[in-house]
Amino acid sequence: MGAEKETFAGLSGMGDLVTTCISPKGRNRCFGEYIGKGKSVAYAQGKIPGEVEGINTCRSLVELAQHHQVEMPICRAVYEIVSEGKSVMQAIADLMGRELKSENTDS
Repeated sequence: MGAEKETFAGLSGMGDLVTTCISPKGRNRCFGEYIGKGKSVAYAQGKIPGEVEGINTCRSLVELAQHHQVEMPICRAVYEIVSEGKSVMQAIADLMGRELKSENTDS
């Protein structure tokens, strides 16, 4: 889609991603931890001050992937959990039940 590898490798790409994932005070991480512990989306949102940006980002990512016909099963599973009410255990089972195939992207 025209992105530069250098942008992703920099602070606005990997730097932001790593901070989002490891910061114990990050809203997205806290939200994910609540969901991972079996709490509902509504419960998790109610416990976190401010907006959890990852919910809308997840929706946009899935729509963009569909538009460009890119398969993103983990992102789709997260979307189904946070937006469609799928259980975490069912999402994991569905992911683990997928047919094995190459992850080679050199096409």
